[in-house]
Amino acid sequence: MKLATQPITDELRRWILSESRAGCNQQDLLVAMRASGWSERVAAAALQQALRERPVDGDAGHGTLPAAGPSRVPDPDLDGAPAVLRAGDREVCVLATMQCPRVVVFGGLLSDAECAGLIDLAAPRLARSETVDNATGGSEVNAARTSDGMFFERGEVPLITTIEQRIAELLRWPVENGEGLQILRYRPGAEYLPHHDYFDPQHQGTARILQRGGQRVGTLVMYLSTPQGGGSTSFPDVGLEIAPVRGNAVFFSYDRAHPDTRTLHGGAPVTAGEKWVATKWLREGEFV
Repeated sequence: MKLATQPITDELRRWILSESRAGCNQQDLLVAMRASGWSERVAAAALQQALRERPVDGDAGHGTLPAAGPSRVPDPDLDGAPAVLRAGDREVCVLATMQCPRVVVFGGLLSDAECAGLIDLAAPRLARSETVDNATGGSEVNAARTSDGMFFERGEVPLITTIEQRIAELLRWPVENGEGLQILRYRPGAEYLPHHDYFDPQHQGTARILQRGGQRVGTLVMYLSTPQGGGSTSFPDVGLEIAPVRGNAVFFSYDRAHPDTRTLHGGAPVTAGEKWVATKWLREGEFV
């Protein structure tokens, strides 16, 4: 029987729920399922189905994980379906939009010189990428993320300041509500398995994370290079894939920390060349 048609059994769902309650994060669960022979697509679907049906703590078996009320989110001005938006010092093309999940693909957000400048500044500071440690609110190396990366401080150098102001005007969201810009390099074979960018309220380390500016409510991924093969940004819940093209960007927002936002996404393996990206995460309040 092919893995792609393998049924999502009650036994698998129970295992996912048990491991999740024990503190295992989603990336680790995906890695474990893949190691057991499940395809990435089926594993991701099983994970989201099980967690969507997860009982509320203290009421096991009598309900599902509640979706919190919607938050205000970054929102580019797309009234009238414009083909071009003015973002401060630069005109940016609107290449594609989707309502659910809320996804916008921008063309020409960064110039070639700006892409090269970010890579040059970041390259000497790269280290193995980390993910959030849900138990402590800190960070850790995770097998689900096989890139190299680094963070800039907000406004660290004039180039960063220019780009952050452009993002703020494009997405109509304050500069101070953005985390520092993260630069990632994906070499051949490197990937980032499907995940959510919001912080799961059920993890014990989330309260500490939220003290720095509240929940994440939006993500902007800017492509600094065009790999020769692979490296697309995928949204498995809706079957959407976005090719990494230098200077372009994909934005998506999520008004609650819940799978119903359909913002499960990942970075497909690079098959040839290198993929460089710059990611800006946006918070509800001022990020400190």
